[in-house]
Amino acid sequence: MMLGFLFALQAIGLVAASSSDPSDKCYFIPLPSIPDSTDNRTIPWGEPTIQYANGTTCCSSLDEVRQQLDVIDAQLLQLLSERVSYVREATRFKATVADVNVPSRNQQVIQGAVDAAPLVHLPQIVAEIVYEGLVNSSVLFEECIFNTYVDPECVGGK
Repeated sequence: MMLGFLFALQAIGLVAASSSDPSDKCYFIPLPSIPDSTDNRTIPWGEPTIQYANGTTCCSSLDEVRQQLDVIDAQLLQLLSERVSYVREATRFKATVADVNVPSRNQQVIQGAVDAAPLVHLPQIVAEIVYEGLVNSSVLFEECIFNTYVDPECVGGK
């Protein structure tokens, strides 16, 4: 689901920084050992790295960056809501609460995200940590759904 969303962003014209970007080394696991910078930077520093299909670039201010992050966060919330709907549906097919948490499937989902991350220019460490949280919270939610008949407070959010 998330991967599809990231591909959709590319399809509408949002492209990532070029491969000559020095930060590219931070996009893969394991992360390199990079010493802390002692440089004093002029603010803003560097050049815009996000280029839209129409040739314009983002971003000319921190406010513009934050505005775009707010838009993306709203989209992510909608996608997470949709994903959780499917997690709830998956619970219907599980005979026991022990069937809810399947470590091999959890690892498959996390590893799939890590492996796909470079294809969409996403740092693998971000994919790994986000998907670990996503999978772990989904297991807790699914356990709660499974036990709804015992603990009805789980449904509808506490």
